Parts: sequence; structure tokens; C-alpha cells
Amino acid sequence: MNALPDALPAEQQEEGILLREDQGTVATLTLNRPRQFNALSRAMIAELRRELRAIADDDTVRVVVLAGAGRAFCAGHDLKEMRAHAGREAHEETFDQCSAMMMALVGLPQPVIAKVHGIATAAGCQLVGMCDLAVAATDARFAVSGVNLGLFCSTPGVALSRNVSRKRAMEMLLTGDFISAQTAMEYGLVNRVAAPAELDRVALALAAAVAAKPRDAVRLGKQLFYRQVEQTMPDAYHAAARVMAGNMMCGDTLEGVDAFIEKRKPNWR
Repeated sequence: MNALPDALPAEQQEEGILLREDQGTVATLTLNRPRQFNALSRAMIAELRRELRAIADDDTVRVVVLAGAGRAFCAGHDLKEMRAHAGREAHEETFDQCSAMMMALVGLPQPVIAKVHGIATAAGCQLVGMCDLAVAATDARFAVSGVNLGLFCSTPGVALSRNVSRKRAMEMLLTGDFISAQTAMEYGLVNRVAAPAELDRVALALAAAVAAKPRDAVRLGKQLFYRQVEQTMPDAYHAAARVMAGNMMCGDTLEGVDAFIEKRKPNWR
């Protein structure tokens, strides 16, 4: 999938659809198609892939926050655009591009936190599931509702089934019903729920807590986490042991262990 082109024809490009704001070591990416409830157009997907690639090479960024402008986080794929580009080949390209972007979230060295308000439906719910962490406003709602249109949310189901139990994932996929932010937290789709007025503060506090940890440990840990969950238990332990052994040789780790032994605060790089 990484071989897929990122560029779009000029007539399909959109301006200002993805905003980036850096605050210290935290980069916030904001989906900026509020009139379309931040639906994932082909241009939006391409912009996300480009920006994630840039952030991956940016050593000043320790954590990424993903948000949506306007009244919603993300309403999934842009169905109007998909109907305008009918044909199996066009649809396969769209879904392949989107899958590559979703996998880029997992492959990003920095942890990604979804900051969710309003609705997160279909591929928008998938986006939440592919982020490492998620914070939701109390009034946020989640659904994989494609089945209501006759389109089973197969690709969102990949992310959903890796966040919640099979029975809960299948119920959401088969009914298309919305669940509340509180239910999403109980299911394991989000980590924290905050009042709408507190959403920014809670998300940034979580980002700051993660950003304060040693970069190498976070990078190695995230990479290993996603690799080992797809392996058998013996293979997972084998891989984890080798990652930990390598991690023990990192400068920050040696400083952290020495600080623990000497009962002082570590001085991270």
C-alpha cells in the first residue's frame, strides 16, 4: 500500500482541508471540512498521509492530537465524491488509499490521540480506532452505520474489532446503532471522557503526560505493541524480550535506571 500515489489531479485537490498547529512537542492535526462533517475525501486522505510522513521525520514532535473542525470529528468517507467516481477500480483505489493512511497512524513513531466531539461514524469511527489513544466529549457519539445504507462497514470493522470485543463489534456493525461516549469508554474504544468545555484541556494533558516520557522508549514500545498483538504468545514474548534488551541500552533508559537507584529525578535528553 505504501506504493500508492499521494498526489491527486489538480481538479480533485482541496485547500486548507487539514490544519496543523504545534504547541511545544505536541502537533495537532485538525480535519477542516466542517460543512461536510469532515468527511474523508480523497484529497483529505492524501493530505493526512503527507502530513503524517512529515511528522514521522520531525524530531521536535513527541505526540500528535487528531481533531475535527466544526460540529463533528469525522462522518466517514465522502459518499458524494464516491458516487461521482463510480466504478469498482475507483472505489478500490479510495479504500486502498484510506487503508494506507490508517496504517500510517499505527506506523507513526509518535503516539496519536484522537480528540473526538460530535459524531465519529463509519471511517470516522475507524479513525478513532486506529489512533493509539482517544479522548471523547460527553456528547460524542460513535457508529459504524454503513449497513443502514446497504454498505457493511468492512474496513472500519478491522479497526473496531481490534479495540472492542467481537460481540460488541459485530453488534455495532450489524445494527449501525450509535453508542455514547460513556459506552465507547466501557467498550474500550476511547480512554477518557470529558465535558465538552474540558475536552481540549483533558486531551492536551494526556498528550503532555505521554510527551514527557523518553522518546526512544515510546517509539520502541509503540512499534512492538502493534507487532506483538498479531503474533502467537511465544513469538510475542520472543520479540518483546529483544526489544526490551535493546531498550535497556538506550541512554535515557540507563539514566532512568540510575535515577531510580539513586532516588532522584531522571534528566532525560
